[in-house]
Amino acid sequence: MKNHYLSITLLAVLGFHVEAQAQYGTRQVPKLVVNITIDQLRSDYLETFAPQYGETGFKRLFANGLVYENASYPFVNPDKASAISTILTGTTPFYHSIIGEQWLDRSSLRPIACTEDTHQLGVPSPVNLSVSTLGDELKVSTQGKAKIFAISPFCDMAVLSAGHTADGAIWLNERTGRWTASQYYSNILDILLLNFNEIRNLSGKKSKLVWQPLNAQGKTDFKHQFKSNRKYQEYQTSGLINSDITHLALDCVSNQSLGDDAYTDLLCLTYYAGHFDHQPVTDCQQELEDTYIRLDQEIGNLIDSLENSVGKGDVLFVITSTGSSDPDGVDYQQYRIPTGTFYINRTANLLNMYLGALWGQGRYVESSFENQLYLNHKLLESKRISMMDATQRAQEFISQMAGVRNVFTSLQLLNASNDYLAKIRNSFNPQRSGDILIEVAPGWHLQNEDTGYDKLSQASATSFPIIIYGANTVTARVQTPVTTDRIAPTIAKSIRIRAPNACTAEPLF
Repeated sequence: MKNHYLSITLLAVLGFHVEAQAQYGTRQVPKLVVNITIDQLRSDYLETFAPQYGETGFKRLFANGLVYENASYPFVNPDKASAISTILTGTTPFYHSIIGEQWLDRSSLRPIACTEDTHQLGVPSPVNLSVSTLGDELKVSTQGKAKIFAISPFCDMAVLSAGHTADGAIWLNERTGRWTASQYYSNILDILLLNFNEIRNLSGKKSKLVWQPLNAQGKTDFKHQFKSNRKYQEYQTSGLINSDITHLALDCVSNQSLGDDAYTDLLCLTYYAGHFDHQPVTDCQQELEDTYIRLDQEIGNLIDSLENSVGKGDVLFVITSTGSSDPDGVDYQQYRIPTGTFYINRTANLLNMYLGALWGQGRYVESSFENQLYLNHKLLESKRISMMDATQRAQEFISQMAGVRNVFTSLQLLNASNDYLAKIRNSFNPQRSGDILIEVAPGWHLQNEDTGYDKLSQASATSFPIIIYGANTVTARVQTPVTTDRIAPTIAKSIRIRAPNACTAEPLF
């Protein structure tokens, strides 16, 4: 009798499971996913410039989308490279290995760009990205039939968001002024780019491209003609760059027939919402306002065009920020706010002298990079000094210096025991980060006189949203804090594929 009831129970459970699968199977999978990462998008600027938006851009997204208002990164100090890698892999730099736009190569003691490929010099590639991306998993699940492209003003964001298996990655070459594609992928975009570059003609000697505000108000309105030696870098951070992104995206969708078959395709786009030429906001307030107004228009144009060409219920848009921002350029000393300068190169020299006094002469500190110190592992091994002893001595010595808020050792981060240390650890990678990480006090400058590096330390986080729109997504405003590593598993679930191979984050819904 027990076996009889057990059989009935199992049949009931299995029947429910089959029914649930059948119901899930009837849900429509989007034909095209558009992942939009807006470099330096900030909630405060979004709200400030809202009265000048149209009805089809941000207003539509906030009115009809699923909006997570309090988003953040699960690690400290994100930049555009580490941010886009986290969005598309669903994990942190500790696992995906992209700790920043650059890091110090231990073997050569020189900075290396995050998309630098030592096996193919001059060909940017995702070789330094050590895990799979959302696009990679989509290619695998469709046996290579899904089409994947990435378009960005910046090389690193284009290549890293494209991943290892994409069909193409496009960015603006800041040396030539021409939109280009990495030869790491296929060359199927060459004709598209040739035509677009001829029309845009930014690199031509007779280029008449001018940036003026859409809503001109008077004599103080700006006018940029992009004639200087840095004209391409300036254009890359202007409000006009977003129009190029939209045009290239729509050309790519049309040219490559994205969203036109039974397999979901992926298009990763980067828009720009930072300061013009990375100037302090006090020097480019009008430019910043116009950038947001134009960005709003471009997002509206993109959504309208793709919903018309692919189908309103067939396109899923996911929008978020890199979570970073250009410095505001505030002179704290003028307002008597505590400030100062911490010199990382001088600290390296002093630490070398201190360790030399303990254990004999030698180059104990091989180099410094940004806020990190790299110890000489071979020297320590030859002197039979443990890494734990060396890093603890360094930690004790540096923590007494003015302007230092905290000092972390690599061994300490590998054994992170609380949430605060875990967030620091997430930004760290054992193969690429230094042995000593120094956290400079907020308001202080971290400076390296040898390289010219200068960065103002700020502990305050940049507030930004995650917005999911289209493909019959529910409309809601969510106040609960969420992290960007949950974007990849959310999209993966929506298109019914496996999440990237290092992703352990839960989907947002």
